[in-house]
Amino acid sequence: MQQINSHTQPISLLICALGGEGGGVLTQWLVEVAHTAGYAAQSTSIPGVAQRTGATTYFIEVYPLPLAELGVRKPVFSLNPIPGALDAVISSELLETARCASNGLPSPERTLIISSNARTLTTTERSAIGDGRLDTAALLQIVQSACRAHHVFDMQAIAHQHGTIVSAVMLGAIAGCGLFPFPKDAYLKVVKQGGRGVAASVAGFEAAWQFMQQASVPLNQVQQLVRDIATASAAPSKFDHYPIEIHTMLKLAHARVSEYQNAAYGEVYLSRMAHVLKAEQQADSAASHAYAATNEMARWMGLWMAFDDIIRVAELKSRASRSSRVRQESKAQATDLLKVFDHFKPGMPEFAALLPLSIAKYLLAWDRKRVQRGAEPFALPLKLGSHTVMGMLALRSLAALKHVRKYGSRYREEQALITQWVDAVIAGLQEDWQLGYELALCGRLIKGYGTTNLRGKENLLHVMHHLAHPAFGIATARAAAIRLARDAALQDEAGSALDQTLIKLGAPARPVKEQPIRWIPRPKN
Repeated sequence: MQQINSHTQPISLLICALGGEGGGVLTQWLVEVAHTAGYAAQSTSIPGVAQRTGATTYFIEVYPLPLAELGVRKPVFSLNPIPGALDAVISSELLETARCASNGLPSPERTLIISSNARTLTTTERSAIGDGRLDTAALLQIVQSACRAHHVFDMQAIAHQHGTIVSAVMLGAIAGCGLFPFPKDAYLKVVKQGGRGVAASVAGFEAAWQFMQQASVPLNQVQQLVRDIATASAAPSKFDHYPIEIHTMLKLAHARVSEYQNAAYGEVYLSRMAHVLKAEQQADSAASHAYAATNEMARWMGLWMAFDDIIRVAELKSRASRSSRVRQESKAQATDLLKVFDHFKPGMPEFAALLPLSIAKYLLAWDRKRVQRGAEPFALPLKLGSHTVMGMLALRSLAALKHVRKYGSRYREEQALITQWVDAVIAGLQEDWQLGYELALCGRLIKGYGTTNLRGKENLLHVMHHLAHPAFGIATARAAAIRLARDAALQDEAGSALDQTLIKLGAPARPVKEQPIRWIPRPKN
């Protein structure tokens, strides 16, 4: 019998997966692969917490010698991961990877980390009025400092591309990194023994396996290859006269705006951006700020110009990609009957937005009078079955109105406000770069729909009319004041922090809006 080295330790892996991502399936796959290949393995799991405050973790250990070589001896496994004693950690979400690293589980001397850079926002991040997302760069830094090596890539994108769940992608990454002494065929054999969705699982596995195999190529060689390909295939583009620093954001926003309306609308976007760029180049001829103001304008103006209305909602809900996503998320098969009902409740502002300004004003005034008399605002509850011919026809008919959108009152009002903002940013840049930059960042105040969107535009106009006005003070003081007011506006929906900040800065608070008092009769006994 072969002498067993007493220092041989099991290979340990910690899996971090969110609910519904198949973490349990992945663990079962790995145990079956080990048993199929003739190795001893054990797995345990610790449930996560609901509402996206923690992933479910699965701990698996594999003894690195085949059972045939162990004879009558049996390895002893741990019931839970030991901090600093993990050989590898694989995670389907970046924050969960950083959370694991912060808890001290991986070791900088021993642990390999494989993580997705995709994010599933937490409840706290989603509920923030402003940008509540955690800094990705900071999360990556935490991950990098806690391991001996790491591979970070978008597992969710690979899973969506091949129509599978992320656990199949994670299995391919584990196989590709060579952590366990199993051949690739052993992994594939277990995956192919599954039921439905085998082809998609295999495709996701192969894509991740190929990525891990290519990850050993030096980064500088990959970057040079990308540059060579880009240079060889480069063609004249409408973006060529824009600085390379803003190309990514500019192209994304231009594509969004053009798809939202038409190519001509995309040209309007580029024309506005050209004026902003010219002003920034004059304000910062050395480009010491890497065109940060223009880049922010590219982002926020692209979002604002593609504002949400009932036409946009109908277009998004009637797309074939949306139907495919619903079927995938519900795990419906091709032979399953899937019914999808969409609920709408458009009010008078949504209807008036599509009508000429004169008619829109009349209808909005009529609705305001109804509210003043104590009635509820006009709304039309609708329930459409988008799985039916009539339901889909109604959605597509509404989406087709995008060609008449520019004749509606909402379009005219939005363009006028955008022009005011662009002019203010350009004027700010011409006076002082920092002033223009702070005004450009105020575009983040415009978000959401309905009253949230309206409130954001009112806050922006108030800041521009008071804090950005030359009468308020010198340019540097105005820039600092705008930054403070913008941050305050993003703290609460009611705007209490903004009003308090405005008063402290010596500017008038926002005007108080009249609200009708509704008297409700006491029910009779």
